[in-house]
Amino acid sequence: MPMLHTVNKSPFYTYTLESCLDRAREGSAVLLIEDGVYSAMRGTPIERRMVEAMKKLAIYVLGPDLEARGMTYDRVVSGVKVVDYGGFVDLAAQHNNVQSWL
Repeated sequence: MPMLHTVNKSPFYTYTLESCLDRAREGSAVLLIEDGVYSAMRGTPIERRMVEAMKKLAIYVLGPDLEARGMTYDRVVSGVKVVDYGGFVDLAAQHNNVQSWL
């Protein structure tokens, strides 16, 4: 069964997201939380990488963490799905394993 990967670091601070995307297997999901939500923003240098990753992975972003950083949903890269805390729980329950990229 596919794995859920969580990324909580900004792609402008560490290479955590790149490491995750390089290693995640096709069909897995990536959930961007905390400062990882910066990866989901349109108009950034990482946008192209996110669009490419969505060809093999489902990408999600935690809405409350976007809001906590003053970001609006209309700035999220097309195809990235916004979830709430209940959606986070659902994703964890749908996957046998959760890998946190710290």
